[in-house]
Amino acid sequence: MKASLTQPALLGGLVVGVLSALPLIYIGNLCCCLWLVSGGVVAAYALQQNQTTPIAAGDGALVGLLAGVVGAFVYLIVSIPINLLMAPIEQRVLQRLLETMNNMPPELREYASRSTSPGMRVGSAIVNFIFLLFLGAAFSTIGGVLGALIFARKTPPGIIDIPPPA
Repeated sequence: MKASLTQPALLGGLVVGVLSALPLIYIGNLCCCLWLVSGGVVAAYALQQNQTTPIAAGDGALVGLLAGVVGAFVYLIVSIPINLLMAPIEQRVLQRLLETMNNMPPELREYASRSTSPGMRVGSAIVNFIFLLFLGAAFSTIGGVLGALIFARKTPPGIIDIPPPA
């Protein structure tokens, strides 16, 4: 392989990490791990753009795997500040919801008010990071293979040698 994997892996990892960390946008991962697979596809596309020869499925798998690992770390870095910024807004929405639901049991009210604390949000981000590290590596690898199959450059017809008939 002639091209470096660093730039495509970082680009694919940014797609995985940022889209998985954004509020409401992260729901795309519920649809067949969409952002995880997309990160691998983007990484394979970027790898193919950096070289003139067609990339193999193994190259796509490797760059997809690296994109998934990078994406997990990007997710961790991006999601913690976003969760801390969104905590007060979600707390107010939850308080209004609790005020309108008069017949809710007190235990459920207490649980709902505790679940949005900043400490709980950071812990949740770390648990999500661990899941994303393993699932992201697997599904981004699949995306890298798909990207390699979709975006591989076609070899010109004059280069392929056809053996004479026997």
